[in-house]
Amino acid sequence: MQKAFSDDERLAVYRAIYERRDMRHFVREAVAPDVMQRLIDAALHAPSVGFMQPWRIIRITSIELRERLHEAVEKERALTADALDERRDAFMKLKVEGMRECGEVLVMALMDKRDPYVFGRRTLPEMDLASVACAIQNMWLAARAEGLGMGWVSLFDPQEVADLLGMPSGARPVAILCIGHVERFYDAPMLEMEKWERRRTVEDCVFENRWCE
Repeated sequence: MQKAFSDDERLAVYRAIYERRDMRHFVREAVAPDVMQRLIDAALHAPSVGFMQPWRIIRITSIELRERLHEAVEKERALTADALDERRDAFMKLKVEGMRECGEVLVMALMDKRDPYVFGRRTLPEMDLASVACAIQNMWLAARAEGLGMGWVSLFDPQEVADLLGMPSGARPVAILCIGHVERFYDAPMLEMEKWERRRTVEDCVFENRWCE
């Protein structure tokens, strides 16, 4: 069995990684059911600590519920702006979500009853959250390969969203995902283009043998 991908396949993987964007601007167009199924299947094939597969996905098909989730995000957006002090006005000018325009809204959540799963979590219980993040990344890369945009919205009160979605005690929403068609992908991450933050370099992030500053 060939271990490495062909050159074209390998380049396609790296292209998806480098061209993936956290999208906020969408075209009002439905996502084909077979494509959505492929994206969800990609998420379900993510790695997880102890193979616990802690992700749960709630597809939001109710317009009323989507609007209530949007209201929850707007409430937290205002609170976040207030917490940013001198950057408040700059933050309020940013488009931070595309929930009303995108074709699909999914809520990615942690399952309940996670305590018995201690394989890989005895000293690092947060690895269940890391596993959900892997599932989201799988879906993100698959969406880019399909020519679809995806945005991760984290501006919400977890308990408010859990109550809206009837989640059991112990379950926790992690992300509201906006998925849909876009006119074009950003040339660079939106927050980089808006000069909100810069991309870290290898020197910033990679150390040898010990932490260096």
